[in-house]
Amino acid sequence: MQLEFFELISLRRSVRAYSTKSVEEEKLERIFQAANLAPSAGNLQAYQVHVYRKQDKKEALAKAAFDQTFLIDAPVCLVFCADPSRSAPKYGDRGKELYSVQDATIAGTYAMLAAADLGLATVWVGAFDEEKVQDVVGDKSLRPVAMFALGYPAEEPEATPRRAIEEIFRGDFPQTD
Repeated sequence: MQLEFFELISLRRSVRAYSTKSVEEEKLERIFQAANLAPSAGNLQAYQVHVYRKQDKKEALAKAAFDQTFLIDAPVCLVFCADPSRSAPKYGDRGKELYSVQDATIAGTYAMLAAADLGLATVWVGAFDEEKVQDVVGDKSLRPVAMFALGYPAEEPEATPRRAIEEIFRGDFPQTD
């Protein structure tokens, strides 16, 4: 079931309850391909994505995320990490501190949208103890940026309210002559 893009982004929800159904390898591969196609500064792809299915790893990640236990319940947990060492040589401190984080974030967004297009659910988790997530990942040189629970939804959350477009966009908007 592939959706039209604007329909897809309007229907995507943050899901915190998951079915026990496993995520098919083909769908994971498609999600990974989408993340790999994400734009990145200088095409350096300054990020790594760690994939966890084992209970002990998901429990450690949930604990690092201040006991967000839905990370345990989802069949898969993805951890998107910035890899500053890939962008720092070309872009210096800006690459290290910003571009690598942006790269990981954009890849995560692509993965999230691909998952939704494949009938899967996610929730973006940004509240966590970075050092504890680094312990799970096993690499202190990486900076965890986001974690996702990933699986088939066991709930259908309502749409959340959004700010008015005019409240967000500034500059020459709306266009005036």
